[in-house]
Amino acid sequence: MRKTLIVHPEDHMVVALTDLPAGSQIEVDGSQIQLANQVKAKHKFTRWPCRAGDYLKMYGLVVGQALRDLTAGERLDTTNLKHAVADIAAANQQKSWEAPEFERWREARFQGYARPDGRFGTRNFWIVVPLVFCQNRNVDVLREALWDQLGYGSRNRFSNMTRRLVELHAEGTAPELIRETAFHVDPYVNDAKPLFPHVDGIKFLTHDGGCGGLYEDARTLCGLLAGYINHPNVAGATVLSLGCQKSQIATLEAELHQRNAHFQKPLYILEQQQEGSESTLLEKALRFTFAGVAEADQQRRQAAPLSHLNLGVECGGSDGFSGISANPAIGYCSDLLVGQGGSVILSEFPELSGCENDLVSRSKDAVVSERFLQIMRDYESRAQQDGGGFDQNPSPGNVADGLITDAMKSAGAARKGGTSPIVDVLDYPEPVVHPGLNLLCTPGGDVESTTAMAGSGATIQLFSTGLGTPTGNPISPVLKISSNSELPQRMPDIIDWDAGSIISGQQTIEEVGRAIWELVIKTASGEYHCKAEQLGQNDFIPWKRGVSI
Repeated sequence: MRKTLIVHPEDHMVVALTDLPAGSQIEVDGSQIQLANQVKAKHKFTRWPCRAGDYLKMYGLVVGQALRDLTAGERLDTTNLKHAVADIAAANQQKSWEAPEFERWREARFQGYARPDGRFGTRNFWIVVPLVFCQNRNVDVLREALWDQLGYGSRNRFSNMTRRLVELHAEGTAPELIRETAFHVDPYVNDAKPLFPHVDGIKFLTHDGGCGGLYEDARTLCGLLAGYINHPNVAGATVLSLGCQKSQIATLEAELHQRNAHFQKPLYILEQQQEGSESTLLEKALRFTFAGVAEADQQRRQAAPLSHLNLGVECGGSDGFSGISANPAIGYCSDLLVGQGGSVILSEFPELSGCENDLVSRSKDAVVSERFLQIMRDYESRAQQDGGGFDQNPSPGNVADGLITDAMKSAGAARKGGTSPIVDVLDYPEPVVHPGLNLLCTPGGDVESTTAMAGSGATIQLFSTGLGTPTGNPISPVLKISSNSELPQRMPDIIDWDAGSIISGQQTIEEVGRAIWELVIKTASGEYHCKAEQLGQNDFIPWKRGVSI
């Protein structure tokens, strides 16, 4: 196995691919470097001597500034390197781009659900949505009333364990013995027999918004919910409103019309202050929802061009290998889809900090690049006004695993977007309207970002992780790609694909990228249900524009 890696010829730092003891003699690019300290796998050490104040590069981009003089072979950490990025300069727009070879998929199709507007979904869901948090309890009542009776309840494999614990208690088993009792719960066993087998599920999207905040927040929430209702993975929706809240039905309808002027899916909007009693509201919601799901069950999958796929790309629980294995492999998938006429969404603007010059050069024109820079400036300015900044994005886990600065994390995160031109920049929660690579302004938080990408139209998502995270989405399948081979052995129930073979040198980025692309097509066709779906991970957190980074 290789011991080290230089990602870009201009880089000042070398990545350790395995633990390297202090004093080791390491051959790097034809030269011998003696390590001044122990360097753990995923961390970096200096390739050349550097002076205090020097800007250091990785991925060919400035990712930090030396806090003191450094000799070659010194481990880089938060004591000797701080966050820094290059000044944003005017850059020439990318003149041409060559898509990866995709001859083997030229005639490929996925099996999707055709919608009235001509789009195709990868899943067939019905959603129940509250316009305001006051309706969360009513949504929960509908979930309790529908989930078990329609055959979805048995997806909770831990209920059998609870029943056994009740039996042990009834038998007089002491609590200390119950604590020591081992149970085996197989996360892959799914004995659910839904009444409507061609509906992938009913999803209930509770949230804490809709009133009490700014009118801007209420309008933004309506835009996000409209994106979910209009989503090609959704067959129809039931919406519960109180009546007096800031997120009004008229605002939701206007946002829906903006996204789809010819919206034709079933949509039932019920307002409690108009319907009368809670019982009247819920009885009507049950009847309408049941009938809508029964109609949705009549739909069947049919062949669709791969260009109808919209791929959201995400990273979370990142480690020092994410930017050199899983992320570039996902980027290769992104390029494959763009080359075939599909759409890709790259989000998490705090994790694009430091990559501005590269992204500006890839923008299709000056209008796109200026919009990107303006949204980035506005976002960081708002964070700074509240005492924050993009430099606070890396988590303690990121830092401990080698991502010392936000710019270093960002440079690796941006590789999920591949190399294709940027065709559009979207402000949250705007929808994708152009095929190609789209940038979407979201925070760096996993669930806020995956929630947003689904709202903007992502029909499937690729999510890289090095430390492990259980994030999923109610309507958009989230495939987890591991950056290292240790993680899927430790947390096999959440990882769909291991990209660690890139680190070991067994496979190239392109080989892993092609394998993941095949998995994307299988997932889109319903032939594979990702681990997040199997575990029922339905995370949904709308973003309130503010200090979240």
